[in-house]
Amino acid sequence: MIFKPIRLRHGARQVPTDDHSCQASDVKPSILSAALLCTLLGSLLSPWAWAGDYRLVTEEWAPYNYVENNQLTGMATDIVKAIMQRTGDDFAIELLPSMRTSRALQSQSKTIMFSMFRTAEREPLYKWVGPIVEESIHPYQLANSPRWLNTLAELHAASRITTRHAGLLPDVLQAQGFDNLDKRATGSPQLYLMLLAGRTEIIAGDTDAGVAYYSRQLGLAPGTLRQIPVELYRSSLYIAFSRDSDDGKVAAWNRALEQLRESGELARIQQQYEHPRVQ
Repeated sequence: MIFKPIRLRHGARQVPTDDHSCQASDVKPSILSAALLCTLLGSLLSPWAWAGDYRLVTEEWAPYNYVENNQLTGMATDIVKAIMQRTGDDFAIELLPSMRTSRALQSQSKTIMFSMFRTAEREPLYKWVGPIVEESIHPYQLANSPRWLNTLAELHAASRITTRHAGLLPDVLQAQGFDNLDKRATGSPQLYLMLLAGRTEIIAGDTDAGVAYYSRQLGLAPGTLRQIPVELYRSSLYIAFSRDSDDGKVAAWNRALEQLRESGELARIQQQYEHPRVQ
């Protein structure tokens, strides 16, 4: 599934994305001021200039950030909105394809991204707000599989483990010596559809909360999927700021998050998505 950028702000219109540049070469002195004005207007029309010079981006990754009924929602999305209510920020949120969020965070000034696992490799690259939640990733198989897997050795010996084509988890599994990875899936829904169709016997890609979310979305009966009791990865999710972000802004977001934690609001948001009410 391909997602076009979606910019969301409370009660705000979509910000134009076209950046029409003005050429100042061979410009007569009499119209130089007009050229400079055009350049200034071009910068003001950039999608994040209206949001206090910070660009706030995320990707489709349920149940943390995802679109439902044309609205961006999710555990991390609600936490970020609650933080901004306390800090007084009103940054527009852009939903981008997965790989573009990381590129934006790495290459563009004053950019914020959620949600991201904080790893040793990423530690020096960004400034961090969090943790917002700790999560684990396990492999899954169909509960009616003729053979249940239970150990790391059995996973290594499996004919294949299907995961997404790119991202943190495939890199982690390769570093752990898995040479049986099937990286055909372009997104989480495809993992489950391949498993249900018998095109693979083991999938790994989502946190346990994510597996619960997609099971509900696909209408799977309880007990359809079986969690293989091997924790492939455990870490905490954070909000990442580009390195040029103001230290005061990062500190304000961390203080607001701590206030959410102390008030119990953070736990209420987490509970809403980890154990949703049955409608």
